[in-house]
Amino acid sequence: MTIKEVCSRFGISPDTLRYYERVGVIPEVHRTAGGIRDYTEEDIGWVETAACFRSAGMPIDLLVEYVRLYKEGSSTISARCELLKQARAHLLAEQQKCKEALKKMNYKISVYEKAVETGVLDWNNGACGCPCSAEQE
Repeated sequence: MTIKEVCSRFGISPDTLRYYERVGVIPEVHRTAGGIRDYTEEDIGWVETAACFRSAGMPIDLLVEYVRLYKEGSSTISARCELLKQARAHLLAEQQKCKEALKKMNYKISVYEKAVETGVLDWNNGACGCPCSAEQE
């Protein structure tokens, strides 16, 4: 598969894809005899993983470390598992922050919707239930 096809499939730019390879976010990609990147199914699997994890906010250095451990072989399976567990914990914490922000946003929307109906903006009709300061416009 060509670089253009891979980029189209995962919604990333050729520069990003080349960068991922250069810094070690994905292992070195198979090349033709002429030196042109020719993405194999294995290469595509690495790109898919990198694109997915990056879109979730996983740091580049963590992905580079994961690939480095992978290249060292099966003796690093435990370390790779631990690395992914740490990344998961970070994503879960970020997910919780998003849930709290959505809860507050939903509350504010409901207050504004009620104000549109009644003509009165009243922040004292309840609390959003999130760990935030007093409500205000």
